[in-house]
Amino acid sequence: MYDVLAYLYQNYRHVELTHHGERLSRKLSAAGFDGDDISDAFSWLAGLRTVAWQARAPLPDARPCFRVYAPKELARLDLECRRFLAALENAGILAPDSREQVIERAMAAAGGPLSLTQLKLLTLMVLWHRKIPGSCMVAEEIFEQEQSAARKPN
Repeated sequence: MYDVLAYLYQNYRHVELTHHGERLSRKLSAAGFDGDDISDAFSWLAGLRTVAWQARAPLPDARPCFRVYAPKELARLDLECRRFLAALENAGILAPDSREQVIERAMAAAGGPLSLTQLKLLTLMVLWHRKIPGSCMVAEEIFEQEQSAARKPN
């Protein structure tokens, strides 16, 4: 699923393109992605679109307070992941409501605890979907780290 999301971000800069499911699914299959991964990614993206975050009342400014994580969230998001979210929030990239959407989508992702790279990708997809300008900075960091990790000898 994560590889499909990364591919979509890198190759389809407009969120609207992800709405053309069947045609895009064929393109992803032709690019070598597994059908289950494509399906998981589309389900995750559908959840991103169906959550009506814009309609909710805005959350208060997070600077004078902190977020307490539920036990299930702690199990999915380790300290490194939580620090990453706090850093984005402190930098003004994530507002409290977008942070909550990232956490909700992290909980909806398949699998066990998330790696920092996976959380960064999910964060990027939320920012991309919400058309938040900071997504470019997150994208650069994610893809730079992946490329440098790929260059390191085993």
